Amino acid sequence: MAEGGLRLGKLSVSISVGILVLLAAGLALMAWTSIYTIPAESEGVILRFGRFSDTVSPGLHFKLPLGIDRVAVVAVRRQLKQEFGFGTNESTNPWQSSPQSEWNAEKAMVTGDLNAALVEWVIQYRIEKPDHYLFNVRNPDANLRDCSESVMREVVGDRTVDEVITIGRQEIEDEALQKLRALAAGYEMGIMIDQVQLKNVNPPERVQASFNEVNQAQQEKERAINMANGEYNKAIPRARGEASQEIRTAEGYAKKRINEANGDASAFNALLAEYTKAPDITRLRLYLETMGEILPSVQGKVILDEDARGVLPLLNLRRGEEPGKGNIH
Repeated sequence: MAEGGLRLGKLSVSISVGILVLLAAGLALMAWTSIYTIPAESEGVILRFGRFSDTVSPGLHFKLPLGIDRVAVVAVRRQLKQEFGFGTNESTNPWQSSPQSEWNAEKAMVTGDLNAALVEWVIQYRIEKPDHYLFNVRNPDANLRDCSESVMREVVGDRTVDEVITIGRQEIEDEALQKLRALAAGYEMGIMIDQVQLKNVNPPERVQASFNEVNQAQQEKERAINMANGEYNKAIPRARGEASQEIRTAEGYAKKRINEANGDASAFNALLAEYTKAPDITRLRLYLETMGEILPSVQGKVILDEDARGVLPLLNLRRGEEPGKGNIH
């Protein structure tokens, strides 16, 4: 009896130890499944019994253990991108590019004037609402690729090939961005489109050489126009300056002549007034002033009175003078 009681006691102790071990293991498992960490660039989406419950910010958090709460980590602060018509090697996003075998079909488009163009583009986006991203749309990244290709084909199809390849790139990017944002918001995908950027836009390879020649001719035309405008901008201001200078010179000369004429008229009026007062005196003064201006420039002068003209044959008035010089008065 004593031996049986001893065995029963040992069995009870073993059961108690086992229960304690199980309890400790259960508590450790509950603690292990209750603690989780959200990385700095992500947010956590909590599912309680498989239904969306809440979102949590980065850091250390606690949840209900044993699978009651499950947490899906979504990178909401990471810039993502998708490439169309080409692909970057070693990308971390599995939806960044399509298989290489699909690139040619992906970038081949028809423009509004029924020409063909090869359009490569990139979209940059981020996850704005992680709960919408996870539950509103099945495979949102694949749907985003389909939406982007649909929008780009629509926008390119509304323009001519010249606009697509040359002057209309910025307008295409802006319009595609707005339409893609509206489409993503309508589907409630939880995605914000940050940028749509055209990369390589070319005509098909068979017409590439001809298109390059057209582009070269267009560039030469623009260069010639710019050179002509440059010459025009240099010549016209110079001609205007010269014309303005000539006008100012003429205006100055006109003012000078008018002032001189006014001065001469004033002097004549003053002289007339003096002549009216004393005609003989004024006439004599004018005569003397005139002779005072003329005689200094005359060489070899002989001045005779009226009564002395009879002696002229006796005078050698031109002696020592060169022919043509000298004067007799």
